[in-house]
Amino acid sequence: ACRELRAGPLPDGLPTGHAVATTAGDLAARWVIHTVGPVHGRTPDGAARLADCYRNSLAVADELGARSIAFPLISAGAYGWPVEDAIRTALRTLRDAGATVTSVEDATLVLFDEPTLRLAESLL
Repeated sequence: ACRELRAGPLPDGLPTGHAVATTAGDLAARWVIHTVGPVHGRTPDGAARLADCYRNSLAVADELGARSIAFPLISAGAYGWPVEDAIRTALRTLRDAGATVTSVEDATLVLFDEPTLRLAESLL
């Protein structure tokens, strides 16, 4: 599905903070919503782009009529975003989005490990 996007409407790839859906292939989901997170310290206006990843992914999910969505902790791995800041941004953006009218009823943040889970729970 990604190859089709690169061969068609997104030959240069998806811009940071944007989101697009593809079919899910053999996964136990209807769709996969792709987003590109910012690289910490290298992406202009990175904090805003990180929030855009969540906001725009939710908008795509809403357009699809999805009722649930799961997110990894965007940019907190190879892109070097500080984990606590990434969690705060995700939680704030998902809470704010939940206050708007949307078909998404359940947003899950999938975390790396137990220490990250404990940190996220302390920030709730």
